[in-house]
Amino acid sequence: MKATPEHDERIAKLTFASVYPHYVTKVERKGRTKEELHHVITWLTGFDEDKLQELIAEKVTFEAFFQNARLNPAAHRITGAICGYRVEEIENPLTQQVRYLDKLVDELAQGRKMEKILRVV
Repeated sequence: MKATPEHDERIAKLTFASVYPHYVTKVERKGRTKEELHHVITWLTGFDEDKLQELIAEKVTFEAFFQNARLNPAAHRITGAICGYRVEEIENPLTQQVRYLDKLVDELAQGRKMEKILRVV
């Protein structure tokens, strides 16, 4: 499945704050915690708890969210399908980063061990 420029633009303009509650609901419904979710987000982006809350309060777009992030060097190890796309094949860097986050949230909700989610070698 190939992403269109319109799809990439729509993702860029989404606010992290609008999607974050859905992440929390998804993981908690499956028996995981908000703290585990924050751990995964911190691993991917480098944002600590305070910075994460600040970005949510500011209602930053995903574009701004990932511009400020220090993407984990192991992020390229995140593979698999999410929303009909293989994350490793997504060409737009921002869309790929958002899908990395989506994939990690999915793995957390599916009950994967944290070491696997965080790509500990």
